[in-house]
Amino acid sequence: MINIIDYEMGNLRSVEKAFESLGFKVRVSADPQDIANADKVVLPGVGAFADCVRNLRNGEFVEPLLAHVEAGKPLLGICVGMQMLFDESEEFGRHQGLGLVPGKVVRFPAGMEEAGERLKVPHMGWNTIQLKQDAPIFKG
Repeated sequence: MINIIDYEMGNLRSVEKAFESLGFKVRVSADPQDIANADKVVLPGVGAFADCVRNLRNGEFVEPLLAHVEAGKPLLGICVGMQMLFDESEEFGRHQGLGLVPGKVVRFPAGMEEAGERLKVPHMGWNTIQLKQDAPIFKG
């Protein structure tokens, strides 16, 4: 069972339908206790980092999420959900994340270029990545 966390800041229906289309059994839940019974957890996110983290904390999702990860169970963050896994973010000030991934989410400079094109800030789109080490998510 994949538990998609409803903390009032995610694109829940899109994420739910994507996993269902791949044949997974999913549950969208606003109950933090459901995390303990989930095989896998998805943390979606749409909006500003600080608002998302606040809703996550106010909904009492942080401790069950940390326990889920400490138990060695998979957690997938999507969009801001992934950003919240880091130590902190610089979006609209400095805000503490969940600290599951060392590092911080930083704004790249306006006018930054990739492949000869100027990137807009805020930036939404596809980019290339360079792997520094193998990661299970990229296998297959």
